[in-house]
Amino acid sequence: MLTNPPLSLYIHLPWCIKKCPYCDFNSHSIKDSKNVGDIPEQQYVDRLLDDLAQELPKVWGRRLHSIFIGGGTPSLFSAEAIDRLLSGVRALLPFEGDIEITMEANPGTFEAKKFLGFRQAGINRLSIGVQSFNAEHLTTLGRIHNPEQAIAAAEFAHQAGFKSFNLDLMHGLPKQTLEQALEDLKTAIQLKPRHISWYQLTLEPNTLFYQKPPKLPEHETLWDIQEAGQKLLAKNGFKQYETSAYAREINSQSRHNLNYWQFGDYLGIGAGAHGKITRLDLGEIHRTTKKRHPKDYLRQNWDQISQTSSITKHELPFEFMLNALRLIEGVPTTIYSQRTGLLLEDIQPIIEKAITDGLLEKTNHWLKPSSKGALFLNELLERFIMDKTTLSEIPIKAL
Repeated sequence: MLTNPPLSLYIHLPWCIKKCPYCDFNSHSIKDSKNVGDIPEQQYVDRLLDDLAQELPKVWGRRLHSIFIGGGTPSLFSAEAIDRLLSGVRALLPFEGDIEITMEANPGTFEAKKFLGFRQAGINRLSIGVQSFNAEHLTTLGRIHNPEQAIAAAEFAHQAGFKSFNLDLMHGLPKQTLEQALEDLKTAIQLKPRHISWYQLTLEPNTLFYQKPPKLPEHETLWDIQEAGQKLLAKNGFKQYETSAYAREINSQSRHNLNYWQFGDYLGIGAGAHGKITRLDLGEIHRTTKKRHPKDYLRQNWDQISQTSSITKHELPFEFMLNALRLIEGVPTTIYSQRTGLLLEDIQPIIEKAITDGLLEKTNHWLKPSSKGALFLNELLERFIMDKTTLSEIPIKAL
């Protein structure tokens, strides 16, 4: 039976000082890197709140489970603007008592000095985009902070009273050795975050690195880095719970991202933001997207900046598994029916074949990728891509 999952809110603040060559997110450099006053803070916050107000009929009676403010570089905004934004959101939608409110932040001195103001505005979790503590690698990645500023940012987070913050790190960087990758992790661990995101650099389309690819480490080195890094994290109390996410305790896991991976619902507001909402009143699951360019988002009418589409029944198995199978421990089997309206038995032949091939593990109440399945995740996920004829005989139980 289709049921309402937890509801999250994603807020996109698209401006940054400089576009990194590996970044494929919807980010836009400000004209004058020395003048963040070029960002139309007040106008954009007003638009965000109008955007959220337009979304409210889809989620009447529901409470917010988490909020994530991403970018771009959200920490370029003033603490006063973030305070007004969160106050406006709170006036429109009720919060759960233990709501997690995360904001992405860069380690630059200018942003880090605002951490206390962000904490007072209601942010209770930071995700700090360090990427590396190696000066040469930071230059290659186009980052504008140095290793000392990255270390200072974590210290500022502690001083500002953030009990939980994440350090974002990349590996498999151009010319990076195994020793350098492990040194990055060791430095991060010493800074005592409760969460580390550690993921391999990939060359995404529509990025400078994709157009002019740098030379990356050989596959053998990448494998050695992955294996040794996971052992180092585990030795220091960081348990891997998702493909690239490691937490010291269960309550330090990212509640917002877990909701994504468990096929939860989320509103998306801001330039280029995406959302996914279960509509019990219509018996449908909808995707929403907003105009990508900030100028269009700020100037155009509501019906021009927002698009909505339904996820069709033959897309649902893949959409669900695309998220759920990123989780190392997988998901309860009951979630599949609750959040898609389909019966797990309808895709049982695919599941059984994946189990036989050593890609999946299934108990009476749990479904998760095997260690082999985690390594060959794309191959596993492709099995759940179905065309219309594949599911033509499968009834939708609750949709």
